[in-house]
Amino acid sequence: MTATDLTHLRAIDMARLLGTGEISSEELVRAHLDRVDAVDGHVGAMVEVLRTEALAAGRRADEERRRGEVRGPLHGVPLTIKESLDMAGHASTLGVAARRTRTSAADAVIVREARRVGLVPIGRTNVPQLLLSHETSNPVFGRTNNPFSLAHAPGGSSGGEGAAIASGQSPLGFGTDIGGSIRVPAHFCGIAGLKPTLDRWSNVGSNGAQPGQEIVRSQSGPMARSARDVAALFAALDPVVMGESDPLVTPAPVRDVAAIDVRSLRVGYFVDDGQVASSTAVRRAVRTAADALERHGASVRPFLPPAIPDAVAMYFGAMSSDGARTATSTLEGDAMDPALDRFRKLARLGNSARRALSAGMRLTGERRAADLVDWVRERDVTAYWDLTRRVRAFRLRWMSVLRDERIDVLLCPAHATPAVPHGLSRDFVLAGSSSMLWNLVQFPAGVVPVASVQATEVLRSGGGDRLDARAAAVDAKSLGLPVGVQVVGLPFRDEQVLAVMIAIEEGLASDPQRPRTPRSVP
Repeated sequence: MTATDLTHLRAIDMARLLGTGEISSEELVRAHLDRVDAVDGHVGAMVEVLRTEALAAGRRADEERRRGEVRGPLHGVPLTIKESLDMAGHASTLGVAARRTRTSAADAVIVREARRVGLVPIGRTNVPQLLLSHETSNPVFGRTNNPFSLAHAPGGSSGGEGAAIASGQSPLGFGTDIGGSIRVPAHFCGIAGLKPTLDRWSNVGSNGAQPGQEIVRSQSGPMARSARDVAALFAALDPVVMGESDPLVTPAPVRDVAAIDVRSLRVGYFVDDGQVASSTAVRRAVRTAADALERHGASVRPFLPPAIPDAVAMYFGAMSSDGARTATSTLEGDAMDPALDRFRKLARLGNSARRALSAGMRLTGERRAADLVDWVRERDVTAYWDLTRRVRAFRLRWMSVLRDERIDVLLCPAHATPAVPHGLSRDFVLAGSSSMLWNLVQFPAGVVPVASVQATEVLRSGGGDRLDARAAAVDAKSLGLPVGVQVVGLPFRDEQVLAVMIAIEEGLASDPQRPRTPRSVP
């Protein structure tokens, strides 16, 4: 088996070979570090490579296995970690130069738990500045490229993780997600990922741009090349142990995904949430996943949750209620990403100027851009409390609707288009609305790779507003790119989400249209 073969195995197969003694953890770690040396100059996923520490941890894992001291099912398997998650002695910069000297005193809870069960951290991965973009670039560490096409973004904000895993530099990763930040990179990079139910995994030691903003909270979660690997990593970390350090974590053991009968589940699906029209390839992928589940024996039917525009408005309202001051104050005297500067100016726009700008946009047919102008604004305390009340009521409403409609799981896009070329995510934030929905209501949601864009799917009908033009420009350059499908479940039914992801993955295993992560980087 070549080193490249070794780095492209599933993590569960790496663990099996470690268990039989056919490979060693040190060998596995060294193969991944060599892969980093070979390809990351093109991809730019890694911001730190923990070479000495990782090799020492690999040797220690081998010694423990020889003594019969197996810490967990993934003992000795390499792992990469998003830069925004604390690691003792390292800085979580969020792409901000002023934070480079702020080293963390302790590991994030999930990092500490990963070490406890024998996973081997080999590196830290890149993020967009302040984690607020579906591209991954910042003035500190530069740009990360998509391994399927270096001209395209890997998504964000866990874009470094997505790119590292897709390019074989890592089999497993930790990301965080506040608006699709695990799921969009998984979709763009042809891998799998899960945003768990809020606080199913600990978020202590996870850093973001808006500490104190509690309506929409970021959630840490697992990423890997396969849904089975995501499920294995999700099960490897013990919520009971995490709950000893984080009182928000529900100390409920992870249920056995293999014991879930997908044939008994009732599945709804939608191909378009009404914000930005989905690409032809994205629509096909959702229907392909739905067909795979129907062949598996699940009950499948179209279903669109109600009041999606209200949900999107509340999401952007929550994210901008402080007029962007918390996020942008971090950047005083530092370089700011242009997209963040536009967000800051919009959030602080005066009421009269806002009304005039919105009205002018509507007169020129830019309704969706005008909606964003209305949504993204500073609120006083009374308005913020009212928004909090409405969001909580909305969560309960969606739970009731899904239960009344007898829907266990939903399939939908993670993003309206495949991966965007570098620079085209600006002013295109609404394309990620179908991921943001599930952050607002705090439901578990994952992404599994399903399809690749075909030559007949790169053209989009003309006309429309600036968002339609941007979507057409993205589609025109999407040939061959991967397409994932999002799987959504009810709170604390994360294992059902994972079981459905696995059923889709295995039902399409022989489908030539299913994306395969690249052995060579273009």
